[in-house]
Amino acid sequence: MLSRSLIPFFSVLFLTASVHAAELPPEASKHGWWWYEKEPQETQERQDTRRLPSLSEHTPGELWNMHPDDFQALLMAFQKKAVMAPTIENVREYYIVQDIARRKALAFANVAAAVIQKFPELSLEKDFPNAIPGKLAKVRRQSEELASKINQAKERFALVYFYSPSCGYCSEQSEILNFFVSKYRWQVRAVDISRNSSLAEMFHVRAVPYIMLIHKESEEFMPVAIGVVSLAQMEERVFRGIRLLEKEISPEEYSMYEFERGGGFDPGALLKVNEPYP
Repeated sequence: MLSRSLIPFFSVLFLTASVHAAELPPEASKHGWWWYEKEPQETQERQDTRRLPSLSEHTPGELWNMHPDDFQALLMAFQKKAVMAPTIENVREYYIVQDIARRKALAFANVAAAVIQKFPELSLEKDFPNAIPGKLAKVRRQSEELASKINQAKERFALVYFYSPSCGYCSEQSEILNFFVSKYRWQVRAVDISRNSSLAEMFHVRAVPYIMLIHKESEEFMPVAIGVVSLAQMEERVFRGIRLLEKEISPEEYSMYEFERGGGFDPGALLKVNEPYP
């Protein structure tokens, strides 16, 4: 009985659907998003409304006194105009603006040279001489301070040298290390990582040759080099490591020699002056 009662219901439903389908034209029955048909898009031509610069809109004085940010933007606009349309006139205009930039840079450089001569305290020539005799004198002061510091520290510091018999680079570094020892008479402990891996692990040694600076009176240490380094490099790093571990310098003063303190290569020298600028 239930199946017979549903027959009229489904008959009406299919009949209604057939009527609505019949109302649609055949060519429209398979159009739309259901049939994966993309909706037509309106085609509009892209119009470039950017305004191109022209030298006729500026005087040389205006360009000369223009704010650097505005001038840079204008210079780039002239360059892009010349690249977009590389005509004789466009490229000429770009080079005219470029010439103004060159002359303005020259004016600044000339004024800077005059300021350095008028206010010599702003110059680094006293700390970094340009003349060869001055350069040689500075190198001598650096070498004397470096050698003196390393010689004075040999009782308080030592080197630990990690190596491996199978390491080809280690043999080269061993010879350089021997030069250092014969020159400064420092104590060096050589550690074969293949026989003493626990000590290498303690200091996080991952590659050899590896040289480390240790303080005999404390647990502080500092790596000096990994890989092959020259004698001059080793001396400089040991020198700076000693000064850091003994708190003679801060990390900000790492490259500073003591004779440079208070000068142009002392980063914190200005912070010691509490008076305003004249």
